[in-house]
Amino acid sequence: MAQGLIEVERKFIPGPGIEERLQELGGILEHRITFRDTYYDTPELSLMRSNHWLRQREGSGWELKCPGASGISGPHTEYKEFTSEPAVVAQLCEVLGAKGLGDGSMAAVLGPLGLQEVASFVTKRSSWKLVFPGVNEEEPMLKVDLDTADFGYAVGEVEALVQKEAEVPTALKKINSLSSMLGVPAQERAPGKLIVYLQHFRPQDYRRLLEVNSSTED
Repeated sequence: MAQGLIEVERKFIPGPGIEERLQELGGILEHRITFRDTYYDTPELSLMRSNHWLRQREGSGWELKCPGASGISGPHTEYKEFTSEPAVVAQLCEVLGAKGLGDGSMAAVLGPLGLQEVASFVTKRSSWKLVFPGVNEEEPMLKVDLDTADFGYAVGEVEALVQKEAEVPTALKKINSLSSMLGVPAQERAPGKLIVYLQHFRPQDYRRLLEVNSSTED
């Protein structure tokens, strides 16, 4: 993924028959995979408390999600994603107010930035892609991920990736339309896997996030 793409997404609780419904809507199963995500933050949760989310995905590398800027309210989230290691390091140094570390690798900056593991879990995922009839081929297709974490939580996500903030409203309209066709209640706000993990296994950290009304990212 090119660095700096904007991810617009909406999480939902999958109901029975969700994969059959995706097939009815023309969804194509891309793959089924299993992977481990490990999340990092400072002891004070400086990243999560400012709506930044750092993870290392098994087989994929590092990813940092930073809050988007569209200002559109609703049961969705918008993030700018960074996946190249130099970009992740640079963004982390900016967010955490560290100077002189911008040219280092992630392995080199974890200690100096005070970053430590806060969660690690395995997810089984089925990934689907959908294209609405009549959509311009240049427009981003929608992606639906259906996840089940190894601690028992299942969550779905409808996602579109765009390059400019001006494209967010159109992407969001498509996401909400597909969510409706999947039977997702209009204002449903499903928490991400990481939030549920913290709630179950690190309740003190979970309460700290609630204090700042943090986003429900995974």
